[in-house]
Amino acid sequence: MHNNKCKKLINGKLTLPFVCEWKEPEELAQLLDLELRATGEPQQRLLQRVKDVAKYSIKTSHPRFFNQQFGGVDYHALAGRFLTETLNTNLFTYEVAPVFVLMETEVLRGLRQLVGWTEGDGIFCPGGSTSNMYAMNLARYRLFPEVKSQGVWSLPRLTIFTSPESHYSVKKGAAFLGIGTDNVILVKVDDGGHMIPEDLDTKINVAKSLGAVPFLVSCTSGTTVQGAFDPLDRIADVCEKHKLWMHVDAAWGGSVLFSEQHRHLMKGVDRANSVAWNPHKMLIAGLQCSALLLQDTTVSANATYLFQQDKFYDVNLDVGDKSVQCSRKVDCLKLWLMWKAVGSTGLAERVDKAFFLVRYLVEQMKKREGFHLLRDPEYVNVCFWFIPPSMRGKEGNADYQDRLAKVAPVIKERMMKQGTMMVGYQPLGNKVNFFRVIVFSPLVSQKDMDFFLDEIERLGNDL
Repeated sequence: MHNNKCKKLINGKLTLPFVCEWKEPEELAQLLDLELRATGEPQQRLLQRVKDVAKYSIKTSHPRFFNQQFGGVDYHALAGRFLTETLNTNLFTYEVAPVFVLMETEVLRGLRQLVGWTEGDGIFCPGGSTSNMYAMNLARYRLFPEVKSQGVWSLPRLTIFTSPESHYSVKKGAAFLGIGTDNVILVKVDDGGHMIPEDLDTKINVAKSLGAVPFLVSCTSGTTVQGAFDPLDRIADVCEKHKLWMHVDAAWGGSVLFSEQHRHLMKGVDRANSVAWNPHKMLIAGLQCSALLLQDTTVSANATYLFQQDKFYDVNLDVGDKSVQCSRKVDCLKLWLMWKAVGSTGLAERVDKAFFLVRYLVEQMKKREGFHLLRDPEYVNVCFWFIPPSMRGKEGNADYQDRLAKVAPVIKERMMKQGTMMVGYQPLGNKVNFFRVIVFSPLVSQKDMDFFLDEIERLGNDL
């Protein structure tokens, strides 16, 4: 179904449906009648329930949903998602998931090949945060294998290094694994949000001098806000010098590896020990589709009641022992089917189209008064302030920053309540609230970019 088929005729013009139909929580709960009861309901009532769930949910496949790093829809991937749910199996042994054990192995091999590895391992995880945490656990095990049996009491103080613009899952993982958030050392970044390798080297030496044991550097390819790509080659030099595990969180940016035009952004990724990559983001494989890729092989828990060694087939095909989960959903089929349908060339074209649309958006922004970019984007995150007419030329006023900080939240509230589009905003360091528009869905066109700019002006010109 093409998005044109979703359009409505309003006042003689074709228009897209709303991105959202906003309701306050109390009203929404009442409309949905969420309470569960002892008796069942008739089919017509249930059908209305299904319609209501769809009506009041955010339309993340809408071409004007610019809010997150997921969205859009690929219908081959969607067919894979339907089939995954229908087959309802657990990806942990060849015995119960023969097709998907082989399929996951091949998809992970294809992703590793794009990283530049001919050997290695990997697993699909329930989100990039879990991928990052697995990488931390593996890095710690490599250095101190006794942690598996003896626990953390036997370890020295361990330290992790990352940038202040990295994903919050780095600190979350450190807390969960007993490493501690105080032992996540933040490395300075430049104005574009890239980790500075020289400061990394300095901070590693300082940590060592204080008696700590550095063990992992978590780089980012495609930071959440600015879309920055850390300089992997130079960071790899530092990691090799200090013999540290190098992890690359490429959950957002990894898909540039499909593009000959843009893969240079991740130059040096082949020198990493592990890479997290979420095809449910730029490649729109659908939530969730998150891979952890390893240059080396993983370790297992040896649960003999599930993974018996005397089975009648190759027990290396029983992959469940790699995961913290016992029940693990099949996340490879949607990506495999989409990749089969459009090929690596088709996926590269999607990546290149997203960059093209971002260039167009930035060019148009620069032609309009009131749009002020933080900087020219490196990726498909476009960060900007909208300056209403009443504030233009008043940058020197004492209350300018306070007033500017209030612009984005008001525009966001208006767009949500009118349902026309969705885009996120946030502060960053000493920078007050600014918009971050994410452009990557293949359903998006240049007309949607024009609409976006017009709509920001319409919603904010009177502020």
